Amino acid sequence: MLTATDEAEALEVLHQRGCTDGLPVVIPTHDRVARLVLASGLDADLDLGAMGPGGGAATIEKIATNAAMAGCLPDHMTVVVAAIRAMLQPAFDLGEMQSTTHCTAPLMIVNGPVVDHCDIAGSFGALGPGHRANASIGRAVRLCMMNIGDARPGVSDMALLGHPGKFSFCLAEDEQSSPWEPLAEALGYSSDDSVVTILGAEAPHSVVFTNDADDNDSPQRLLRALAAVIANTGSNNANLSGGAVAVALNPEHAQVLADAGMSRSDVQAELQRMAVNTRGQIRSFNTGFIAAGNDDDIIPAVRRPADIVLFVAGGAGLYSAVFPSWAAGAHRNTVVHEVVATGAACELPWA
Repeated sequence: MLTATDEAEALEVLHQRGCTDGLPVVIPTHDRVARLVLASGLDADLDLGAMGPGGGAATIEKIATNAAMAGCLPDHMTVVVAAIRAMLQPAFDLGEMQSTTHCTAPLMIVNGPVVDHCDIAGSFGALGPGHRANASIGRAVRLCMMNIGDARPGVSDMALLGHPGKFSFCLAEDEQSSPWEPLAEALGYSSDDSVVTILGAEAPHSVVFTNDADDNDSPQRLLRALAAVIANTGSNNANLSGGAVAVALNPEHAQVLADAGMSRSDVQAELQRMAVNTRGQIRSFNTGFIAAGNDDDIIPAVRRPADIVLFVAGGAGLYSAVFPSWAAGAHRNTVVHEVVATGAACELPWA
């Protein structure tokens, strides 16, 4: 246990010991941590598993400590715990992902009743500043990765450059503006479930598209634009031919495709089919990964439609976004998801 004479000194101690993400944190006093443990509804010493690359034990108390530092409210705690559970699934390859030189970070997409309960944003600027729940939940996960998983820049977190999503990378799907069923329901969950879906991803790559209601080719133009960004020849997806990608369609773009009679699965299938390069195209940019073969061979950037995480988010307008991935590790950057266990929290005492 760390001690200090006041919170100003405590903050400096935390910075000096490398316990922060470089920004000021809320001091994790005993009372603040205890409130978050209570809010989780779980025992403080419950160990969710070893967090790579350092192998630290992800106990509820340690998770609560990092959530307190991130500024989480008690209502946020169950979302943070669900995210940690998801990332600790063996298929996520967390230790390897934390150690890669790629800029990958866990992109968290939240669905279900907890979105409104916690006020997690999914519309304008959802991955930017000004949204307390998004910033605090995402930051809590990153601090856990650093302080429990021991991922330190240039030491065990070997990302050559990184990106701002390594501070916080959390948003909700905008279910109210979507023409389709929520992402979580597409993954097999019920409408009553709150779910966190996580993919190790790069920062968003903007995709600009202008719709023309008089142009019958408009839906296909949008698909071609998205597929071109997914199949970007400089990406790991194109060069390693696999992994997953996330696609955030703004509500206007999603409606263009829905009005063309396309379901979520139809869009996934079309994007997977269209997001391709020839072996020769890839080899002309990068010879380091592409296997031997005919230059005319078709190389898909994504192997299965289900590996395209398609969701609706952002404000309506010109821009949607593609999130390429690491596409490596034993499980090729698998998408993971976990139910948020709401309703189990203990009653919080009055301050």
